[in-house]
Amino acid sequence: MSPQTRVRRDGSVRPARYRAVQPWSIAWLTLVWVTLWGHVTPMLVVSGVLVAVIMSITFPLPPLAIGVHVRPVRLVLLAARFLVDVIRASIQVTGVVLRRRPVRNAVVAVDLRSDSDFVLTGVAAMLSLVPGSVVVEARRSTHTLFLHVLDVEDRAAAEAFRAEALAVEDRFLAAFVPRTHDEVAP
Repeated sequence: MSPQTRVRRDGSVRPARYRAVQPWSIAWLTLVWVTLWGHVTPMLVVSGVLVAVIMSITFPLPPLAIGVHVRPVRLVLLAARFLVDVIRASIQVTGVVLRRRPVRNAVVAVDLRSDSDFVLTGVAAMLSLVPGSVVVEARRSTHTLFLHVLDVEDRAAAEAFRAEALAVEDRFLAAFVPRTHDEVAP
């Protein structure tokens, strides 16, 4: 993410300031704090907010603009299909282990159609969490994922996996619709 700049009245350019204390990051850090302690008390929540504010001031981060609209129904469908994929792949991996024959693996390149880093990260995470595949490399410059896939017997199986990975991207894009540049600009 490139730093944002502001133009002063005299025409000079300087880095833009941003709020170090951001409400969502304070809420998230407080939730993590309370979760680490394992129980909720008013004093624990207050101390969590205090620690979150101190951390945000000490280590300020620029605001994160993901630039997507979330479609709740599509997000639920994405999560449900992901759960089905995990269960199906777990059964397939179990079958591969139990049949005790040589396993042929492959590294499959998947060129994503979207040029969003958010989509690249989300699709890579979803594909890695499904048993039987793991992301070996993710090239940001070309938006290509290289995945090590378990039990790929031939080119047709590799193409089938590539098609499934692109279907995951399509479902991800249906749940998280990218905003246009006009909508993202402040």
